[in-house]
Amino acid sequence: MLPGRVESLIGWSHLLKNENLMKVLLLGATGLTGGYVLNGLLARDEVETVVVPVRKPLKTVHAKLRQQEIDFDCLEEHAELFQVDVIICCLGTTIKKAGSQEQFRKVDYGYGLKAAELGREAGTRAFILMSAIGSSSSSTIFYNRVKGELENAVKGLGFPYLSIYHPSLLLGDRLEHRLGEAMGVKAMPLINRALVGPLEKYRGIEAATVASAMVNEVCTLTSEAAAEQVVQIREYRDIVELAAQPA
Repeated sequence: MLPGRVESLIGWSHLLKNENLMKVLLLGATGLTGGYVLNGLLARDEVETVVVPVRKPLKTVHAKLRQQEIDFDCLEEHAELFQVDVIICCLGTTIKKAGSQEQFRKVDYGYGLKAAELGREAGTRAFILMSAIGSSSSSTIFYNRVKGELENAVKGLGFPYLSIYHPSLLLGDRLEHRLGEAMGVKAMPLINRALVGPLEKYRGIEAATVASAMVNEVCTLTSEAAAEQVVQIREYRDIVELAAQPA
């Protein structure tokens, strides 16, 4: 089974409650990609409940949505929230917004890992993680190194199904302004045309496309047959193909 191939989804929904609708917990619902993921999950018939831990209430109102205001520094006090079928983690910040490397690490590594641990302890069978292209625990770039360390830590928890997304620059309208990303977004249409072959994975990609891929992946897990433990790495082409699958 090759990592990152859409076909490898086939065959393991026995890990989920195949006869029931799914309960999904989404972390990072206020972010660019997370917002699209939330709307996508709420629109799908395969999903019964979407649990969203938040610092402040979302404006979204929906019968399937269960919001819970929490202190992310005390996730363990809300362990019952993690009794779900699937966790999607779209948590992420920037060093500038966090204020320091230490605070960045607390959000991007600490919160994500604690959520994964709580989910695994509660019996969650699938974890979908938003990471980034170039993530590696041995990277000399702090951002990539933290992302890579989180990936390694989550892999070590032994989820029966783990899917890690490696998008390059995310395209879309953010509520917050990120100067470097904004400049990259403007240049990306031209740059993307030059990124072919092995360089294709570095193409900028719409956050909505990444979100559609995640939602499709989650919903596919309700209707497949059995398979062995799976760890997926999703890069540009794989993400685009997943997003294009019919709902």
